[in-house]
Amino acid sequence: MANAFFSDLLTTISERGRTLLRRAGASDTRQDAGGMIALCDALLSGAGEASGTAMAREVLDLYQDLDTAERRAFFEALVRDFGPNREKLAQAVEKWRSRPSDEDASSLHFASEPRRQELIRRLNRAPGGTGDLVNMRADLLGMMNGHTDLAALDRDVVHLLSSWFNRGFLVLRRIDWSTPANILEKIIRYEAVHEISDWDDLRRRIDPVDRRCYAFFHPAMVDEPLIFVEVALTETIPGAIAPLLAVDRPLVASERARTAVFYSISNTQRGLGGISFGSFLIKQVVEELRRELPKLDTFVTLSPVPGFMQWLQQDKDLPLSDEDREVLKHLDEPKWFENAETTTQLRSVLEPLAAHYFLKARTPKGRLIDSVARFHLGNGARLERINWLGDLSPKGLRESAGIMVNYLYRLDDIEKNHEAYYNQGEIAASSAVKKLLKGEGRRLLDMRLS
Repeated sequence: MANAFFSDLLTTISERGRTLLRRAGASDTRQDAGGMIALCDALLSGAGEASGTAMAREVLDLYQDLDTAERRAFFEALVRDFGPNREKLAQAVEKWRSRPSDEDASSLHFASEPRRQELIRRLNRAPGGTGDLVNMRADLLGMMNGHTDLAALDRDVVHLLSSWFNRGFLVLRRIDWSTPANILEKIIRYEAVHEISDWDDLRRRIDPVDRRCYAFFHPAMVDEPLIFVEVALTETIPGAIAPLLAVDRPLVASERARTAVFYSISNTQRGLGGISFGSFLIKQVVEELRRELPKLDTFVTLSPVPGFMQWLQQDKDLPLSDEDREVLKHLDEPKWFENAETTTQLRSVLEPLAAHYFLKARTPKGRLIDSVARFHLGNGARLERINWLGDLSPKGLRESAGIMVNYLYRLDDIEKNHEAYYNQGEIAASSAVKKLLKGEGRRLLDMRLS
C-alpha cells in the first residue's frame, strides 16, 4: 500500500510538472538523441521538483522511441559532454596539492564527479525511473560488447545501481499459485537454468507440498522479481536433476523432508548484470525455510557447471596424459552417455578434471572460472559433491558433459567460508572433492614415472 501511494504521488507530481512544461512551451523536444541531450541539459539546470520530475519522465519516454543508432548516439554524448567540469576539477586538484585537508579532499571528490551521475539520479526520480534505467543499462551492455568507448558511462551507471540495489533494499517474498499472474508469467520467462515449458510445469514447481519458490524484489520495481530461487524438499541430497523435475515423481511429505535443495537460481534483469546484491542471499532463504520447517537440517544446491566444457576445450595446460586425451574424444560421439564402458572411462578422467577446475583453475585475473561457483562460494557455501551424469539434458551435456555439483550451506560456517573466499581466495570443499584432486595428482605422477 505504501509503495502504491508513493508511486501515485510521484505520478501526480510528474503530470502536474508536464502541465507546467507545456504552459511554458518547454515540451516541444526533437524526437532524436540531440533533442534528448538538450532536455538533459535542461534537467540539470536546477528546475523545480515538479517540472524536474516531469522532465525526467519525458527524457525516459523519448528514449523508448529512439532506434539503436540514436540510442548509441545518446550514450556517446553522455560520455563526451557530461563528464566532470574540468576547470573546477583542476582547481580542486591544485588546492589539494597545495594544502591537503579533509575539506579539500571532499571538494576534490565532488569536483571529479561526472555530470552524468547527477543526471542519472534525477532521471531516477521519475515514476518508474528505476526500472527504465535498468533497461537502459541492458541496452548499454549490448552496445559495449567488448568495446571500451562507453565504459566510462557504464562505470557511472554501475556505481549508482550498486548503491540502489544492495541487499538492504531487497525484499524476500514467497511465490506460490496465489501470486499475481503477471509475476508468475515472469518466472516462466526468466527461468535461466531449467526451462519452464508451460503453466502446468510452473505449477509443479511452486504448488506441491514439497516445493517452494522465493523471489527478491526491490521497492522501486515491485512487480519485477530480481532473483528467484526454486526449492525442492527431499529426504536426502540428490545427485541428478531429472528426478526432481519428473512429472510423475512421488511427493515428499513435509514431516519426512530433511533436505532443502536449491535447484534453480535465476537473475532476471540483464541491466543489473555484474552488480552485486551482496552476499548471504541464500542464507536469507535458508532462514525463511527453517522458520517454516524446523526439521530441515541440510541445505544444498543442485547446480550446473556452465563453464566446464568451454574450459576443457580451450585450456591448453590441462593435467592430462595422452591416454586421457584419447578418452576425452568419446565426448564427440552421439549418445556416449548410454555406453557403460565409455562412461566409466570418461568418469575416471572428467571427475578429477572437474575438481581441478574448481580448486585450481583460474582466469587470467585470478578469479574462479565458473560464475555459479563464484556466486555460491561467495555466499559462504562449501563445494560438497561432484555428481557424475547429473544432467543429461542437451544443455547439460553441452556445457558440462552432464556434471552437476552440490554446494552445501551450513549456517555455522557461512560467514567463515565467505571471509576465507574473499580475503584469502580459499575454496571451502569437502574431503570427497579434495580426494578427487589428489587422485589426479597420483595419476600425473604415474604418468611421469612411466
